[in-house]
Amino acid sequence: MATWSNLNFQNSASPLMEQIIFFHDHSLIILIIITILVSYLMLSLFFNKYINRFLLEGQLIELIWTILPAIILIFIAFPSLRLLYLLDELNNPLITLKSIGHQWYWSYEYSDFNKVEFDSYMSQWDKNNNFRLLDVDNRVVLPMNNQIRILITATDVIHSWTVPSLGVKVDANPGRLNQTNFFINRSGIFYGQCSEICGANHSFMPIMIESVSIKNFINWINNYS
Repeated sequence: MATWSNLNFQNSASPLMEQIIFFHDHSLIILIIITILVSYLMLSLFFNKYINRFLLEGQLIELIWTILPAIILIFIAFPSLRLLYLLDELNNPLITLKSIGHQWYWSYEYSDFNKVEFDSYMSQWDKNNNFRLLDVDNRVVLPMNNQIRILITATDVIHSWTVPSLGVKVDANPGRLNQTNFFINRSGIFYGQCSEICGANHSFMPIMIESVSIKNFINWINNYS
């Protein structure tokens, strides 16, 4: 979960989020190298007593600074495209969860089970037992180590269903059904929020996911029904 003064990503709870963090670090290293190189060249030109008469027109250096950025972009583009395809890949999901955005709360439906649906409102803040602006009255319970498909839509305005530690961020558009998938690789509680400015109470519709074992999930479904 995000905390104050946290400048990095949240700890990943899914393989796709691990890949996103890896790609971020990969791109950041390339950007740091470019920044250092360009800064060095600019400073060396500013604080130089001598004038290079070949600097105004040099076909070799123009060739280099045209080809080199193209090669660098290839090293960024290929991992990016690979990750984009992985994020959209649906691989035999075990269950399907439907999330519906409202002003200003979420409602959920477990499409594979009869009459398993509920609304999820932000709970009142208690200093001792919960997190401010993040806890809800009805959690989403999902089994870990299983592929999960989520369908996302809205009833009024555009919302965005976002759980950073799972690498999920999908817009909820009224009249449109978006889908994505994720795989939770450890148990725990993961928090998210609506990430689309959707009105006056935009910041008061959090998302709370509880990841449990498949046995506990089946027990929860049986008890709910």
